[in-house]
Amino acid sequence: MLLNKTNMLEARSIYKSYGDLKVLNGVSLHIKKSEIVSIIGSSGAGKSTLLHILGTLDQADAGELLINEQSVNTMKGKTLDAFRNQQIGFIFQFHHLLPEFTALENVCIPAFIKGMKESKAKEEASKILDLLGLSQRLSNKPSQLSGGEQQRVAVARALINNPAVIFADEPSGNLDSELAKELHDLFFMLRKELQQTFVIVTHNIELADMADRKLVMKDGNFVV
Repeated sequence: MLLNKTNMLEARSIYKSYGDLKVLNGVSLHIKKSEIVSIIGSSGAGKSTLLHILGTLDQADAGELLINEQSVNTMKGKTLDAFRNQQIGFIFQFHHLLPEFTALENVCIPAFIKGMKESKAKEEASKILDLLGLSQRLSNKPSQLSGGEQQRVAVARALINNPAVIFADEPSGNLDSELAKELHDLFFMLRKELQQTFVIVTHNIELADMADRKLVMKDGNFVV
């Protein structure tokens, strides 16, 4: 399978079942570099399952997946772990920050796993946190940050290794409307400043409508 050079991600005929329950029924999609794509649909439509497979957190029963011109299907174990660490960023509804570490340290963790030197990791993390308006909060622990600040730290953590694509699963679902709008605007700023690619699963129609493309899932596939 050859990846179109303009595509950052390409998936073909993704199938996934859990026992007798068919969740994904031959899903195909392509995402271009610097594109922001939203995926919406009712609960049980298969959105999060698809996102987890695209993000290599789960494995499809059948289908092909390429990210940044690399085939994911043949990767396993430490090879897959390293690829995920270096090429993929994740933002979840709940930030999953480690409470005992500062904002700066939380952002550095993926870089440390990658093998980046501590001084370089802290330098890069500081730059990203500054870009996100958190330069005065580097030494604060999560409990000392507001909900919006915690989510921005989580965004910075997703960015630290300069991933090919960031997958966001209900990223504003735990924020009030004002903070949700700030987060949505942040994604588009990051696309402008860093040419970052985003795939966002959301129930927030405002965010979905802001995307370059809005895809609707129903019964395990996209509605045409």
